[in-house]
Amino acid sequence: MKIGFIGLGNMAKAIIGGMLQNEMVQPGDIVGMAKTAATRQKVGEEYGIKIRESNAGVAKEADVIVLAVKPQFLQEVIEEIREEVSLSKLVISIAAGKSIAWLEESFDKPVRLVRCMPNTPALVGAGCTGVCVNMQTSQEQIDYSMKLMESFGKAILVPERLMDAVGAVSGSSPAYVFMFIEAMADAAVAAGMPRTQAYEFAAQAVYGSAKLVLESGKHPGELKDMVCSPGGTTIQGVRVLEERGMRGAVMDALLATVEQSKKL
Repeated sequence: MKIGFIGLGNMAKAIIGGMLQNEMVQPGDIVGMAKTAATRQKVGEEYGIKIRESNAGVAKEADVIVLAVKPQFLQEVIEEIREEVSLSKLVISIAAGKSIAWLEESFDKPVRLVRCMPNTPALVGAGCTGVCVNMQTSQEQIDYSMKLMESFGKAILVPERLMDAVGAVSGSSPAYVFMFIEAMADAAVAAGMPRTQAYEFAAQAVYGSAKLVLESGKHPGELKDMVCSPGGTTIQGVRVLEERGMRGAVMDALLATVEQSKKL
């Protein structure tokens, strides 16, 4: 089976790397196209995949077509590949904000569609991807798509009405987590810790805490209470965060990303 990538940015490279690492396909079974010659050459050499000179060329050759371009370029790309897409092919879109209905209308003919929302931790094999499909997509194609997304992390099948929420809680939230890590490291530096060491402590604390939530099965509130000893240091920090409105700020930030996603 040939897999074609239109767009060879970070998310496309994460998917390609995951597929190759898990031996889902061989490099020769992947074809790709990017806007610039420099990107095409770099990704082709890095992963050993085949490079084509047009989006239509990728769509014609591939059995599975991954649309890995920015939302604002998606209409133009679909117009270029429309004639090469038939019901014998599967189209996977990772563009934010573009619904299955929008994709179907843009292709203007029956197409088997999978819409995905991966996140940047996919670059280190720790992604979390929301997946939804249209009515034309077979169970075999759904299973294949899930296996593909699980090659670089966790994949969860959701109804499309939840995709904007997926984009907020999974797609955008790494940026907020990075800000949190940076802020904790800044505090450690202010307390005298070297910068490099501060980032290591802060990042490992976030990583370990997330792993504890996933593997313990305990409610995050219960885990928080386990750290807060009576009269101790941690509960004083919790008090300050509550006074400054941390929970409300986080909720407002994610809900703002949901609203923006709906406008794309």
